[in-house]
Amino acid sequence: MSGFVDEAQLNGRGGDGGAGCVSFRREAHVPKGGPDGGDGGKGGDVWLVADRNVASLLAFRDHPHRKATSGVHGQGKKKHGHSGSDLEVAVPEGTVVYDFDGRVLADLVRAGDRYLAAAGGRGGRGNTRFLSNKRRAPTFAEQGEAGEERWMRLELKLLADVALVGFPNVGKSTLISRISAAKPKIADYPFTTLEPNLGVVRMDDGVEFVVADIPGLIEGAAEGKGLGHQFLRHVERARALVVLIDLAPTAPHDPATQERILLEELGAYRPELLDRPRLVVGSRADIADPSALAAFSGLTFSAVTGEGLAAVTGAMAEVVRTARDAEPEPEPFVVHRPLPVGITVERLDSGAFVVQGRAAERAVALSDLTNLEALAYVQERLRKLGVDKALAKAGAVEGSPVQVGGFHFEFIPD
Repeated sequence: MSGFVDEAQLNGRGGDGGAGCVSFRREAHVPKGGPDGGDGGKGGDVWLVADRNVASLLAFRDHPHRKATSGVHGQGKKKHGHSGSDLEVAVPEGTVVYDFDGRVLADLVRAGDRYLAAAGGRGGRGNTRFLSNKRRAPTFAEQGEAGEERWMRLELKLLADVALVGFPNVGKSTLISRISAAKPKIADYPFTTLEPNLGVVRMDDGVEFVVADIPGLIEGAAEGKGLGHQFLRHVERARALVVLIDLAPTAPHDPATQERILLEELGAYRPELLDRPRLVVGSRADIADPSALAAFSGLTFSAVTGEGLAAVTGAMAEVVRTARDAEPEPEPFVVHRPLPVGITVERLDSGAFVVQGRAAERAVALSDLTNLEALAYVQERLRKLGVDKALAKAGAVEGSPVQVGGFHFEFIPD
């Protein structure tokens, strides 16, 4: 079973907020101690954090659910509940977060980049918070808010200095095994490599760079043939490209045709890839015809005999050095989700009115509506938010069904 996964789904759920407490001070010689119910703790958030020690999305393939801990309920004597602990979910550098409509939510490029995947619910207020001159002994408290739950799609785009691009069986895996400590699977049949391999190349002068062995491309890869999209995605972040040309007599095309097809596929997938620094290198020089070697203008090498490897790695290091100097440090990309302000009223085809707005939904959802005192507080709270006027303006009349959050009411004008 493959240990490399570059696509996965994630279900993030923030912790629920703790409920507020209804309590009254009870002490000897204090006949009317007043309310002392504490607040519930806030639920924990779920954060996605880029981590360079995580190599793939394998951890999410069979276990996509991640949930933060919930807040603790409030207690008497004004004891507030502890907030739930935030959950940090480690993902590889280069992870892109999408919603299920295909919109990009975050692009976590470097280690430490963070994205709030699911917010924890707010803790409910204890009855102490509702003390007023009119309400000397409040008998109600707020419930905890449910944590946010979201499904997301994760996609990994490898971060590498050099991407090896070529047809199947051109010798990419053999090359990366010779110039680094990577041990990819090597065999003499097409598409031996079904997942990208990364290798670190260390030069004598101390320069290090990461090489990605991208599975073989075929003509039509930009349209998805041969899993082309999954493979080409890992080329996007490479600083430089090394186009490997098969010089062996058994190659499917002549060198010029191979280069043309590969560049056309790269350009069709992302035109900007053609502007990246690149080397065109001939492989399998040990079995190439002398005429093919003489006609090829680029560097050549044999991964079997080692001939030309030093020159090829030296050229890679020079290209990487130039690309690093010219490239600004990539910035993380995160979509911020501002909370909607105010309330709106929408009329459904059934004639019911739906009130939308975080403040109104919270006022209803966090309160115990079976308590008449709490119900009166909610009605007053909705009136102050302008819900009554907004419903009347939208055409609501006495008896019209109204929905706020998951609760249903009948509209009664003042």
